[in-house]
This record gives sequence, structure tokens and C-alpha cells, in this order.
Amino acid sequence: MTKILIGSDIGGSHITCMAVDSDGHSISDVFKIRKEVDSGASADLILAGWAEALSQLISLIGKENLGGIGFAMPGPFDYPGGIAWFKGVKKYDNLYGINVRKEIRDRLELDASVPVRFLNDATSFAIGEAWTGRSSGFRKSMAITLGTGFGSAFIEDGIPMESGPEVPESGCVYHLPFGGGIADDHFSTRWFVGRCKALTGKEIAGVKELAEMDAGCGIWDTGSENLHLVSSIFSEFGTNMGNFLAPWLLKFGAGCLVIGGNIANSYSLFEKPFRLALEQHGCIIPVYISELGELAGIAGAARLCDDTYYSRLPFISGK
Repeated sequence: MTKILIGSDIGGSHITCMAVDSDGHSISDVFKIRKEVDSGASADLILAGWAEALSQLISLIGKENLGGIGFAMPGPFDYPGGIAWFKGVKKYDNLYGINVRKEIRDRLELDASVPVRFLNDATSFAIGEAWTGRSSGFRKSMAITLGTGFGSAFIEDGIPMESGPEVPESGCVYHLPFGGGIADDHFSTRWFVGRCKALTGKEIAGVKELAEMDAGCGIWDTGSENLHLVSSIFSEFGTNMGNFLAPWLLKFGAGCLVIGGNIANSYSLFEKPFRLALEQHGCIIPVYISELGELAGIAGAARLCDDTYYSRLPFISGK
């Protein structure tokens, strides 16, 4: 029997793990476990929560059928070594310096032959999309995640590119200069929160709340002046992101761009200015909103369990 892989997505307040077949497709929603985890808890409680969710899923598929466990993990993290280096990020800080691979192996009593592997969550998302999602028909693609932070990855023939003349160092763009700061300051939830406060005087929790204002179903007064300001915020965001991404998309020769993350749910509100900015740079490529959502990162994480594929990753192969 073909071994079943487990892909695990580690979020700021949960773990979602799912059984995935060798083609990157979920077996069934029956084989999916989601568990809330307090990222501010002790290391033991965090690891116990992750292990409990994985143990439940392993019991469903049968331990003898397990082909490996892959984690889509936020950083800072030593992905090849499996060691957490979270510090000052207000999430999972108590895992600092802990060998998560060893802890998971020990808690689940896994045989040494069963791989337990880790990769950045945004990169896992991009791999999953290129493997079985919207960018699967393209040799080169770029994927971004828009949410609490600004994640990105450049994919060529299914492999994330982390060096070379066509991509920024490490293959990430969040740290690159933009608008007097860095890209992460401008293409994340906190930009919307700050911009909304500056223009409307309104305090919002996130982009969804702002989108509801635009639709006229928010909790605040939605007079024409407020609606214009809200619309202008999304327009500014789209224009800025198009101007920032276009040079990199062109330089890499990306065949398409895939967008995921919570802010992608509001894409219709910034699509036109974003596409216009791309076009003004001569960047005319398909832009897709992820249909897989969380499953893209889970599928990408599960693919790490394929030894042949894993050996081709830049940090393993040394490329």
C-alpha cells in the first residue's frame, strides 16, 4: 500500500493536520484534525497540543500506513535542523531552542525511518499551489500570502528558488525596502489597521472589518465620505503592491502569481488598481486567488516527506 503523508499547518493559534496522498490531494475531510493551541503557553503544552492532534490523525490512518509528517511552520525556525528559534514574535516564544523534530518523534513514538520535516509556511503554500493548485501548469510562478505578515516564494519546476540573479536573497521579499520601511510594513494587516486609523479615525481589528465597511454592512456609519476613504485604502494598497511586485515578477519571468492569506478574501476591492500597476510596468500575467487555501500549505508540507523531492530543496542540496 502507498504510504499516507501528513501535512501540518502551524498557525498562530492552532494546528491543522490532514492526510494527503502521494499526488498531493487530501484523502478526505474525515482525515483532518484541527486543534486550538495557545501560542503563549509553556513549551510542554504547545508540543502536547501538536502531538495530540497528530496522534488522533495517525490513529485514523493507521500508524503502519504513515509515510511521514511535514510541517508548514512560521519562522524564525531552523527548518533543516527542526529547531525553533521563535523570539520576540509573541507566538511560540517558549519553544526557543527546542528541537521540535525530536519532541514530535518522542511524543508520537515514531520509528527513525519516518521523516519529520519542516519548511516555512509561505514556501509550503507556494509548493502546494505549484504541485496541485492554480500554478501547477506553469514552469515558473510566484506565490504570496497576505495576512499578519507578507509571505512569498519563487517556484521553478516545483522547487523554491532562494538564490541567483532572478530572485532576492533567500527568495523572500518581506524585508526589502519599500515606502520608507520594508515591504512587510505595507502588505500586511497592520498596514490596513494603521491606514484606516489615519484616514477615518476608526479602529479596526482587521481587513475583514474594513471590507464590511466598504460593502455598507459594517458597524459604523457608512456615509459617502467614509465609503470613499475605505475604497481609497484598498486602492492605495493594490497600487503599491503592484508597483512593488512587478519588477520581481518580470525579473524572475513568472508565468503567474498566486495570492493566498486572509487579505486575499478582499481581492475584489484592490484587484483593479493592482492589475493596472502591474500593466504599467509591462507585467501582464495571470493572477489567481488560491482555491486550495490552507490545503495548499498542508499539501506543500506533506510533499517534504518525498525523499527525492526533499533532496532537491536548496537548503538540502546546497544549490
